[in-house]
This record gives sequence, C-alpha cells and structure tokens, in this order.
Amino acid sequence: MSKKTGKDKANAGGTIALNKRARHEYHLEQRFEAGLALQGWELKSIRAGRANIGESYAVIRDGELFLFGAQMTPLTQASTHVVADAQRTRKLLLHRREIDQLIGKVQRDGYTIVPTALYWKGNKVKAELALAKGKHAHDKREASRERDWNREKQRALRQHNKDA
Repeated sequence: MSKKTGKDKANAGGTIALNKRARHEYHLEQRFEAGLALQGWELKSIRAGRANIGESYAVIRDGELFLFGAQMTPLTQASTHVVADAQRTRKLLLHRREIDQLIGKVQRDGYTIVPTALYWKGNKVKAELALAKGKHAHDKREASRERDWNREKQRALRQHNKDA
C-alpha cells in the first residue's frame, strides 16, 4: 500500500492574509477574485507566511490593475541570487470586462479598490478585491455600537436558554 505524501497545508485552500482594517475603514460593496503575477521568491515567502496586505490598495493604469503596498518579506535562503523588493508593484489578473467595470466605478462614482484577502485556490494565489467607499467617523462608531449590541443580545440569549 502506498501512503499519500502530505503536501503543504498552505496549498490546501486556506487564507494567507486578511485585511481586517479594510472592513473597518470602508463600506465594501462588490467583490472580485483576481490572480497575482508573482515571482518565485514571493511564492516561497507566501508559503512561509510572510505576506501582509494591511496597507495595500489597487490602482488602474493603462487599462491594467496593479497591487501597491503589499508586503511580502523575502526569505534569505530563497532569494540569494535575486534582488528582492518586498513592496514591489504586482500585477493583478482579471478578465477585461471586470477591469472595465472597475474602471467605470472608480472614475465615475469615486470608489476605491481594496484587497481584502489573499488565499490559495488550488496551487494558485488569489486576491479578493472589493469596491469600497470610505466610512466617516460616525459610520465607524455606529458599526461598533451595532457589533456591541449584537454581542450583548447573544449573551443574553445564551443566558436565557441556559436558565430555561
């Protein structure tokens, strides 16, 4: 009997990096899935868990979409012969009609394109992008109040069901 060789858990389809701040800072409206054009050392650093998209954003230039500010710290043993730039601009891969839709929303309606997650899909790295509008301070307070109220409701319900 042959035993299956265990591949990396990272390739199984899990989340690589989340941008939790985007959910707090923006109203996220529509989501898109985009591929990333990566170099070999970047893939190795992602597998090692050294990716961060907290400060990143996407920009449209000449009809193409690019990811700015994503940090992928190079591994010293993986990038000995390559000059690695941890915050280089990476190309995002989308269908033409999706890019055209994003161009229209960004230019006409004032939306921003924010990456919300990096994840594995098969053996490919995908980025989840969201069309977003910025929240005002009172929106953030209201969202926080709503979360606290829902948490209190759940606690009260659990306590009530426990007593009954």
